[in-house]
Amino acid sequence: SSSETGNHAMMERFVQSLSSYSGDVDNLIVLITVLVGFWFLLAEGMFFWLIWRFRARDGVKAQYITGNEKHLKKWINIPHWLIIGCDVVIIVAAVQVWYRIKQTLPPADATVRVTGQQWVWTFQHPGADGKLDTPDDIRTSDELHVEVGKTYHFQLESKDVLHSFFIPVFRLKQDAIPGRTITGWFEATKPGDHDILCAEMCGIGHGVMGARIFIETPEQHGAWVQAHTAVAAQAETPADPAAAEPAALDASTSTPAH
Repeated sequence: SSSETGNHAMMERFVQSLSSYSGDVDNLIVLITVLVGFWFLLAEGMFFWLIWRFRARDGVKAQYITGNEKHLKKWINIPHWLIIGCDVVIIVAAVQVWYRIKQTLPPADATVRVTGQQWVWTFQHPGADGKLDTPDDIRTSDELHVEVGKTYHFQLESKDVLHSFFIPVFRLKQDAIPGRTITGWFEATKPGDHDILCAEMCGIGHGVMGARIFIETPEQHGAWVQAHTAVAAQAETPADPAAAEPAALDASTSTPAH
């Protein structure tokens, strides 16, 4: 709708919105801000008006109020029920967004492993075979490379303490807990490179625990995978057996020392 588009554009003035669900998060924040802001301004306005209206004046006696007067109680009861109605609206909207992001796991086009440790993010990408935990996997520090328009599952782990995997442009934040693997997902909607942060106090180096996510076109990402798969495969390849054979023969035919 036009209102949702306006809310989305307003939030993008501060931080770009670049995942398939970031707009839902933005709209939820705007909804909460509008409803809570309305009642805050109304309450504060009434508060200061009452201070002025019933200020101390010469010759005017103070009123004694028990709180049971019907003509006064309605000014508490009616706003009370209206605020509860607003709370219900916020809860319903929040549960819908939570369910879509946290409880729904759409099929993955690719899977990456994200590991937090003091004080660096490391990433394990699938190589040219498109599968994780195979010899051509690509491992990087502080650089996550993904393809725009693809749904990614991430397997989030921590090697030491609590960390929080935070990609602001995706509106994605997930704690990394030692001893657990937490699976989440995202789908990037626009190419570019952006910040990855740690949003959990994790020690003296917490403030410098940053990384970058590179959202690439299919052509760019394919070229990056091909270039780095060769490096990964070479690192996994054992030494040439033919080169080692003469040395083994020499050792087996050498004369023992006396």
